[in-house]
Amino acid sequence: MSQGSRRLTWAETRVAVMECAVLAVASLATYWLVAGLLSRVWSISRADDVLGALWAVIAAIFVCRGSYQQSVAAAVSRMAATAVSFVLCLVCLIFLPFHAWALAVLIGLSALAVMLIGRPGDAVTAAIATTVVMVVAAVTPRDAWEQPILRFADTLIGVAVGVAAAWISLRLLRPRIQPE
Repeated sequence: MSQGSRRLTWAETRVAVMECAVLAVASLATYWLVAGLLSRVWSISRADDVLGALWAVIAAIFVCRGSYQQSVAAAVSRMAATAVSFVLCLVCLIFLPFHAWALAVLIGLSALAVMLIGRPGDAVTAAIATTVVMVVAAVTPRDAWEQPILRFADTLIGVAVGVAAAWISLRLLRPRIQPE
């Protein structure tokens, strides 16, 4: 074993298995909500629907943390970064098609914007969200302005499912399997 690692106790193993099962179910539910239901409301293409589901599942995974407070903090972080990316990408893509220079400028602006609003820890997440939106807009250039809206919706669904899963895991399931 590496330094600092140890074997889990049986009780800790049960909790870990339960938390991973909740994460897996939350991921499946998120994928189904976006690829199955959201795509019936607003769909550009099947490929875009699947990409949206991927993005939503990543958001759900991002917010499932070891405590409810950590999950809520991660949700606020993810939504703040996504909101900044949403605004910048939407404004750009309403007026201009994708261009590599726009990608670079928007990555810098999104990171700077979250730093200026006092959330420097969200700069990387904002830059990643901006990158995803802009590159998908390059892949799907027709009505590219829809991409920020769709990715914001995907993120919102993923964050909501992830926080709900964390709450279920921490408030309902863990107390039933974790010894006092």
